Amino acid sequence: MTLFKYGLLSLALTCAFTAQADDLLVIYQQALDADPKSRSAAEKTGIGTAQKGQALGQMLPQIAFSANWSTNRFTQTVAKGSDQIQNYPGTRYYLSLSQSLMDFGKFWAWRQATKVEDQYATEAIEAHNQLMFDVVDLYFSELQAEDELYFAKTEKLATQKHLEQIQKQYAKQLSKITDLYAIKARLDQLAAAEIVAESKRVTALASLSELTGSVPASLNKLRTQIDYVEIQGNLQQWLEMAQSQNPAISARQKAIIASETYVTVQKAKHLPTADLQLNYYNTNTGYQSSTQLPYEVQTAAINVNVPLFSGGITANQVSEARYRLQISKNDNEATVRSIIKETSDAFLSTNAATHSIKASQKALESTSKSLEAMEKGYRLGVVTISDLIKAQQDEFSANKDLAIAKYNYIKNRIRFMHAIGSISEENLHEVNNWLETKNP
Repeated sequence: MTLFKYGLLSLALTCAFTAQADDLLVIYQQALDADPKSRSAAEKTGIGTAQKGQALGQMLPQIAFSANWSTNRFTQTVAKGSDQIQNYPGTRYYLSLSQSLMDFGKFWAWRQATKVEDQYATEAIEAHNQLMFDVVDLYFSELQAEDELYFAKTEKLATQKHLEQIQKQYAKQLSKITDLYAIKARLDQLAAAEIVAESKRVTALASLSELTGSVPASLNKLRTQIDYVEIQGNLQQWLEMAQSQNPAISARQKAIIASETYVTVQKAKHLPTADLQLNYYNTNTGYQSSTQLPYEVQTAAINVNVPLFSGGITANQVSEARYRLQISKNDNEATVRSIIKETSDAFLSTNAATHSIKASQKALESTSKSLEAMEKGYRLGVVTISDLIKAQQDEFSANKDLAIAKYNYIKNRIRFMHAIGSISEENLHEVNNWLETKNP
């Protein structure tokens, strides 16, 4: 009995799919709407823009206006039972304008904020790329887990059919007790494998649900006929592309520039500053809020501040900024090394998967023919039940290996596109076309 026949028998054991299953694009849209990490990365760009605006505002005119309206009630006893009451209303108006004329610290703080804004924007792109990769990786990890559970249940059902036959034959003394023990032992192994496969499926489903915020009713399966082609080109060229256009590396490089600028910001605190000050003051309130004739004061000044000694605060701030710069460089180096490893591994694993698929297809053909021969031999009494179980196990293993190789190809190919910084929604549409469609 071939795997196809087992599949028909075990159909009742598999998870029931709804008429309309979720495809990759549906899961992607759910993740896009629900994933808090990508949303936070997008919000972070708003923080960068706000910080840049704050830094720019420090260089623009600072205008302040204040006003005071008051009344002072003065009561004086002039005779017993007689009070003299006087009210003294008063007003004060103050208007000031301050404009930086020379402040290198403020200028470089604005430059740093600009670089930080660019860094956050690039990190948001990387967060989106990571989301697209996670959708594909978790989607096909769930399909793989479902297939492993399916194969475990199907093989278990087929083995139970053989057990029923052996039990009938043993009752008629047509088979050995060792055959009965052998098939029961295999059933125990399959029961354990089914528990492990179910655990993997639940874990994979939980990971996918964590990304989308909901539990998918079912997922569209992978089509049978897909052209699994190798990634062309030289690996060294792909590595150079990854280093030049991967947004994670770009974000770390922008962080280095921002840290270098921050060092300059701290150094600028040693430099003198100058600003223009214009003030206008008008009041008719005198001493103890008594009323007097109005007067006004107009002031125009240029203030120069030369920092001489701050107790070592500025020097230590420069030292801190330099340490932060070195940390940024270390983070960049770690990211570059990680991307190089990721690109190389994904490239080689994708191409290896194409060979694994071809080898697994041939192995499946061979094991299917071997199983058919074993079934005939067992009916004729020339092979043992152990040989038949082994042939059956080989066929299921070949089917499982083929399915895993296909999933590995897709996940590694998307991982490669992510590593070189070229992953896009077009890749998701391409992969989605490899799925079966469920008609309602």
